[in-house]
Amino acid sequence: MNLKKIMVLTASFSMAMSITACGSNNNNGGNAAATNAPANNAAATDNAGTNGGNAPATDEIVPEDGASLVVWESKEERAFAEEIAKQFTAQYNVPIKIEEVAPPDQVGKLTQDGPSGLAADVVLIPHDNLGKAVSASLLLPNDIFGEQTKAENTEASIVGSSYEGELYGYPRAAETYALFYNKSLVKEAPKSFDDVIAFSKTFTDKAKNRYGIMWEVGNMYFNYPFIATTGGYLFGKDGTDKDDIGLNNEGAIKGLSEYVKLKEILPIKSGDINADIKRSLFNTGDVAMDITGPWELAGYKEALGDNLGVASIPTIDGKTAITFSGIKIFGVNAYSQYPNAAKLYARFASGKDAQLTLNKLVGSVPTNNEALQDAQITGDPFISAFAEQAKNSQPMPSIPEMGNVWSPVNAALPEIWDNNADPKAAMDKAVEQIKDLNNGASAQ
Repeated sequence: MNLKKIMVLTASFSMAMSITACGSNNNNGGNAAATNAPANNAAATDNAGTNGGNAPATDEIVPEDGASLVVWESKEERAFAEEIAKQFTAQYNVPIKIEEVAPPDQVGKLTQDGPSGLAADVVLIPHDNLGKAVSASLLLPNDIFGEQTKAENTEASIVGSSYEGELYGYPRAAETYALFYNKSLVKEAPKSFDDVIAFSKTFTDKAKNRYGIMWEVGNMYFNYPFIATTGGYLFGKDGTDKDDIGLNNEGAIKGLSEYVKLKEILPIKSGDINADIKRSLFNTGDVAMDITGPWELAGYKEALGDNLGVASIPTIDGKTAITFSGIKIFGVNAYSQYPNAAKLYARFASGKDAQLTLNKLVGSVPTNNEALQDAQITGDPFISAFAEQAKNSQPMPSIPEMGNVWSPVNAALPEIWDNNADPKAAMDKAVEQIKDLNNGASAQ
């Protein structure tokens, strides 16, 4: 997911798995329809894997004869994909076709198109979608480059790229959100949300559509700090226990009481806040602070220049704010005709140099340890701020039941914000809905 646009996947795995291979519109550059099931691909992978043990070099496997690849990328990061595709083709003589698919939609599309050979060979997904993809046998493990991937990337990114102890993803960027602020309006970043309230009382003027701070108050992704910082949680230890839901415990409700206080300085309905509105108001100086992710960095730098600042999320009830974090990962389609070429691309496009290229072109936060220590990153005050916030973040759970969380909580938050619903009652209802989905209904 691009983590900034959390969406609930609605595709049904059971329906998708009933789709039979037809292949008349194969996306693989006009090649024959993909008919090799995951088992066949696994065999090919195993053969390749014997060349290098735990840590073979990239050149110890070669692309299949005649290989060509389709890669799904986000629209916002297409410039990176084009640059990497050019480099990869030059090195391996494998043509790359790039198709724009929003990352949160890719597992759903892979579910529908993978078995029939219509999907991309390499997909880009938010890590919280990984459990669904793996459970449906849609991805090949990151086996050939697994040990290298683990050694080179942050622990959090490896956790996010793994499911049930096995590494599937090729991490390429970490995402969390932080506090953007306009230095011409806010001289120093507020340390606490009490400070945010104090400033905003001097700045907010609803009649002039001017606000001290704005964020998507109805979206659980951006409001997780008001749940987790004071003791709420999702799915127990390491986010793996679907029956242990702490969204309505005492700590969560404590944090949400702080969330409720902020209505005073942002007196508008949740439905009237979206990314486009926030962006426009922040760029014109009518919003002094914005909680969002690094995907806005390039535009905000252009709009505010030297007046742009980025800082950690303010403390909540005196505690360091805990944000959600996500890892964007490449995955290799289990139905790919060219698993070796696809794995080579995923590896190539997620290495240190590629992550630095992604940072340069898009403004991403690397997961590669060496890239994080590169002067390009350490010398960037904005990326460094996101990296600092990431230290106080929790990776979103990747179990399939994560898909059952978004709709109930994204309905509860507006009830609290817009209709003054009691936070405990609203979250109790959301948790019951999640449990019902987990125990009965299919994952969304």
